Amino acid sequence: MKDLILIAAVGESNELGKNGDLPWHLPDDFKYFKETTTGHPMIMGRKTFDTFPRPLPNRQHVIISRNKAYTVTHKNCMVVHSLDAALDAVSESEQVFVIGGGEIYKQALPLATRIELTRVHGTFEADTYFPQIDSEKWVQVRSTFHPADQRHKYSFTFQSFIPRINPEGEVH
Repeated sequence: MKDLILIAAVGESNELGKNGDLPWHLPDDFKYFKETTTGHPMIMGRKTFDTFPRPLPNRQHVIISRNKAYTVTHKNCMVVHSLDAALDAVSESEQVFVIGGGEIYKQALPLATRIELTRVHGTFEADTYFPQIDSEKWVQVRSTFHPADQRHKYSFTFQSFIPRINPEGEVH
């Protein structure tokens, strides 16, 4: 695998969601997520997968569950029981996206080659959080602001981060 990319929408305090739901509705973020992840495997926790009404089209879903009895019968879904097993399952892929939840992001962060965040400008009640991005280890390389409008209650910024030191030991 060449790139392990964490992709998430988070509030100003790294809020991801509450009770398995997003605290915002941002159509342009959904569009960005679809455009970015289509054609690539996605690694997620079981709770994240359970929030989908059905598997997302044109993407392999690798679902991590500690429950050995948990199964999914959809052809584009695979259940594994650890992040290592998920990474092994997608090792031939050029790009792999980690899409949640909080614990899976925390485990994958030290292995990530990029972070794609949608920073929603607001604070929200939440029970799940994205890990803190350490500015000593990560550098922001892109920031694109999107104002609130008739379709988006909150303004937000698309942000991209890469490690300050890449796998070859070079500093960014």
